[in-house]
Amino acid sequence: MSVGARPEPRVAVVGVGHFGRHHARVLSALPGVHLEAVVDVDVERAKATAAEVGTGFESDVSSLGGRVDAVTLAVPTAAHYAVALPLLIRGISVLVEKPIAKSVAEADELIAAAAKSGAVLAVGHAERYNPAVAVALPLVQSPRFIEVHRIGAFPGRSLDIDVVFDLMIHDLDIILTAVGSEVASVEAVGVPVLTDRADIANARLTFETGCIANLTASRISREQIRKLRFFQQDAYISVDCAAREVEGWRVVRGSGRSPTIEGGKLDVPPGEPLALELADFVAALGGGPPPMVDGVAGRRALALAERVAQAMGAT
Repeated sequence: MSVGARPEPRVAVVGVGHFGRHHARVLSALPGVHLEAVVDVDVERAKATAAEVGTGFESDVSSLGGRVDAVTLAVPTAAHYAVALPLLIRGISVLVEKPIAKSVAEADELIAAAAKSGAVLAVGHAERYNPAVAVALPLVQSPRFIEVHRIGAFPGRSLDIDVVFDLMIHDLDIILTAVGSEVASVEAVGVPVLTDRADIANARLTFETGCIANLTASRISREQIRKLRFFQQDAYISVDCAAREVEGWRVVRGSGRSPTIEGGKLDVPPGEPLALELADFVAALGGGPPPMVDGVAGRRALALAERVAQAMGAT
């Protein structure tokens, strides 16, 4: 490190289940950051992950005191608030996996604590960092109709929340960003199939601009589909989040000739969404711009997810 250079932020991963192990993998190889430790109440799991990525391990987040500048938090949603709040109060920055918390009230407290201490608060909506989504969003201008399908196999995880907060919330975040308008009304239906919470859900959102979005999310399918389609005046944009592909088509009008349709696949740069998300968080720790998906954005997606859950009669 050169004289006067900012020291590398020290980061720990708290919760090394399915998502947390990937956080540890990425952070251990990411330039400009030091992975200090992984933490999990399951000591054997923490120990195994630590061995995989070459760092230390702990079983209690309180043992990190004074050793870290930031944590990435991948514990169950019900514990997000309880784990993140004390860290933010102490000025330790946090990237918390989506949803930001289990309620908007909890999210508000996390945002307030970060603002007071000066800590960075980011939310793990990794799909916003998907290179295909990044290519598509600038092309979306005043959409009139949006169709979304996010369908996958039963995960055996995140079963403390229903499919709206588990899967659909990714697309709620993307659509809110794309439309840039308040939601005027929400209609929704959800069905529990393999758990006591909704495992498949459909929502119809009407925005104040008149745009309508129809979203389907399922975690009980044999198929794997993650697609968004945007329809707007003289243009259509299709995003395949899984394949990281984008197609753009538009109507070209010219005097003296019939309109033509032009377009096709667009160039999408390579990149792992989680790695891009964590790099964005680390850059913010180093004095860079705020993270693209900050606490306010995470709260906004959660608030809309709550409206969807209320509309389908979930508690």
